Amino acid sequence: MELYNSLIRETRALVDKLPAKVWDYDPRAAWASDSANELVLQKDAAYELGASGRGSANFVLFTSSAELGGRDQVVLCGRDLREIKGDCDFARIVILRIGVLEDEDEAVYRTLRDIEFAKYHVYPQGYMVRISPESYREQVRVSRDAVRRGISFKALGMNYIQAYKQDPNVISATVIFLTDPAADYAAFKALAKKSADVTGTLTHIFEGLPTDCSACALKDICDEVEGMKELHFGVGDKGREHKH
Repeated sequence: MELYNSLIRETRALVDKLPAKVWDYDPRAAWASDSANELVLQKDAAYELGASGRGSANFVLFTSSAELGGRDQVVLCGRDLREIKGDCDFARIVILRIGVLEDEDEAVYRTLRDIEFAKYHVYPQGYMVRISPESYREQVRVSRDAVRRGISFKALGMNYIQAYKQDPNVISATVIFLTDPAADYAAFKALAKKSADVTGTLTHIFEGLPTDCSACALKDICDEVEGMKELHFGVGDKGREHKH
């Protein structure tokens, strides 16, 4: 799966500009979890991450490249949860290295979607997540009790890695948290949109989108993303003619 590789390179170039702390995966360091997303009332909150009016981005990128996929790690650029004193910018980005999937293209796509949806099944105590796929944002309300108990991005990252690695297709997971005010959140949000566009284009391809480029509303993303056009025509070749 190489369709997201250019986005991974752009993401890492932005992250590499910032000072970072890095922790290797240790499931024993994960934060305590519940069986459902905890309701944190505003009166019980210490602050919000990615709140309205603040920079925010959330997206997942896939690759089969060992170089781009990296290791099972948590990366933090900016202040940790115990150091934050008020509402601030926030982004969470996940880079997943996956094995070579041998199924039909549509089955591979379904597998990627199942892996991505793991993010909806992580329920850290005192950490209420609201994800807005339409705006590519993630907003989090952190309880004062969780802050007192020592919640940290290191621990939360272990929760997310643990969830992703439940899928046997995931070789490694890198979870990146950003709270640094110097981060380019607009650029990260633009990358989140591009990632969603790639995934959306895959959806249309497998639903039988015509392969006449001159009439295709998704031509721009096919032209920009390496490998997308080849995949599109490959699917088209299975049962219909395409026009160049």
